[in-house]
Amino acid sequence: QQVVKIVHEELIELLGGQAEKIRFSPNPPTVIMLIGLHGSGKTTTAAKLAYLFKRQGRRPMLVACDLQRPAAIDQIETLGKQIDVPVYTDRESKDPVKVAEDAIHEAKGTARDVVILDTAGRLHIDEELMAQLKEIKDRAKPTETLLVADAMTGQDAVNIAKAFNEQIGIDGVILTKMDGDARGGAALSIKAVTGKPIKLMGVGEKIDNLEQYHPDRVASRLLGMGDILSLIEKAQQSIDEQKAMKLHDKIVTEKFDLEDLKEQLMAIRSMGPIENILSMIPGLGKQIRNVKVDEKEFKRIEAIINSMTPQERRRPEIINSSRKQRIARGSGTTVADVNRLLKQYKQMKKMFKSLKKGKFRGLPNLLGMR
Repeated sequence: QQVVKIVHEELIELLGGQAEKIRFSPNPPTVIMLIGLHGSGKTTTAAKLAYLFKRQGRRPMLVACDLQRPAAIDQIETLGKQIDVPVYTDRESKDPVKVAEDAIHEAKGTARDVVILDTAGRLHIDEELMAQLKEIKDRAKPTETLLVADAMTGQDAVNIAKAFNEQIGIDGVILTKMDGDARGGAALSIKAVTGKPIKLMGVGEKIDNLEQYHPDRVASRLLGMGDILSLIEKAQQSIDEQKAMKLHDKIVTEKFDLEDLKEQLMAIRSMGPIENILSMIPGLGKQIRNVKVDEKEFKRIEAIINSMTPQERRRPEIINSSRKQRIARGSGTTVADVNRLLKQYKQMKKMFKSLKKGKFRGLPNLLGMR
């Protein structure tokens, strides 16, 4: 344990020490310039960042500075509509520098306090790309210039970060695909090579799957120690507090029913991939390393519960043979599937008692683990 503790502390320092947040200008708008190669997830990250700021009570604006690909403008406009954030575009212009300047001017006039510049990328680094980015940076004077890099590309991500930092100058990095197997290796190398902090990380495809980068939590995940703080944050974002209190009361009074089960499964699904959630639980990471979670099982359970009457959901004990056949037909499943759900429901009620003792008996079967 002492060795793990020492390694953990050293890893935290190597990964950046303290969490570094996005800096905001005292004189709005704050301009954030995103740079990176094509395919790194830059445009999607721009939208995720705008959504994050919007949830924080800010008024972001997205700017389409990638004028070389019409599809890039279409993509950012679509994402902007999804999150209800304005997107500044100029399809007639061929000058991304002017587009950036005009967007900042408009942001000032419309009380937008954050401007996110989605710049052009390339399949590889070239002089033309670097010259364009330098000019945008010189004229737009961003508060933050952030490199968007794909954590799954390993050493390539490190080389890209080094080149962009030397030629453009970056203030930090947003690592995408941090929910993959690479997890922390790229973060470790990028911090060492550039000396610049990882500020945010993408942990999934959903629009809210962008998180503050915490070196201590990443170090814990790398060592299989779990990440209980991130798990709590995800739960707070996905689960309504009043519903949680109501559920607690029903569990305590043993009135937990199938409608409650369905609501909880839907909340869990909204938190992201199940393997990621389980890996955050201290002590459970190693146990599930080779375990696969069947996501289809969740949809099957929801379909079965939806085919039940309100009375059957409240009182599963009344579900007899004929009711099971009707439920199976209505949900497009089999009687065996219905029986399995009812068995899992009973296991879950027993599991609540086990959880109080620090055991996870019954959890793998409930989540469709194999």
